Amino acid sequence: MSTSGNNGQARTYMREPARRVFATEFRESRLQFKAGDDEFSPSYVMLPTGERSNRIFICGIMTQKEKKGDQNMFYTARIRDPTGLFFINAGGYQPEAMQQISQIEEKAYVAVVGKPTVRETPDGSVFVSVRAESVTEIDLETYKCWVDDTAEQTLNRLDAFGSTDDSINAKEFYSTNPEVFRTAVFDALKQIEI
Repeated sequence: MSTSGNNGQARTYMREPARRVFATEFRESRLQFKAGDDEFSPSYVMLPTGERSNRIFICGIMTQKEKKGDQNMFYTARIRDPTGLFFINAGGYQPEAMQQISQIEEKAYVAVVGKPTVRETPDGSVFVSVRAESVTEIDLETYKCWVDDTAEQTLNRLDAFGSTDDSINAKEFYSTNPEVFRTAVFDALKQIEI
């Protein structure tokens, strides 16, 4: 069946895989772009290690959460991994994530899947956050597995750095020093060795 033409047929888009990324790399992200010109084209954030991400998967301790707004209520939260902090939010367009955040106590380990966003504030500084799609409480062992998997994926990106179109673009845009992120990976792994 042809999906060409604009005769009311629904478009089918594959859901993007959620990339695992440490906070130390994510907070350096600045490059956000759309792949295509129509309103349904996915938006990506280019990670400094050279992989585009439409969704990310993070884990850590929810160090703080806050309910904001009255009519347009939303939640913000901070999630700490071994390398730093992620800022997440969920509002009316993410009712499931908003409810999940409301039910999880601070200091719990959580797993978050969401959309990365980069925005510039009026004073010219850049704020990077995650618009949560799901927030689930996890145990310490699951968190450690995430750190292991994220370390492996980060090192794989670094090994391929400069050899793919995305990583070449990232190298030009960020002037990435791969050794900074390698050091962060090994520091993260040391922190979970108990």
